[in-house]
Amino acid sequence: MTTANVTRSIDARGMPCPGPLMSLIGAIREGRVGDVIEVLSSDAGSRTDIPAWIQKAGHDLVEIVDEDGFARFVVRKAR
Repeated sequence: MTTANVTRSIDARGMPCPGPLMSLIGAIREGRVGDVIEVLSSDAGSRTDIPAWIQKAGHDLVEIVDEDGFARFVVRKAR
């Protein structure tokens, strides 16, 4: 588990691609710089889509944690 203080959690388990990424983008747009957003996703495409978008958009990928049947992405809004 991350030591980052999660300010918003999105449960996108069971949501097909690109749902988890679109949910993250919406949360980033609504959030403030420094917010830490957690996305739970069972979609395999999120493994590549979310980190690629985070890098392109200039935010920070804090960690990816493999859970039982899903991945937990922790992202810090950088700008």
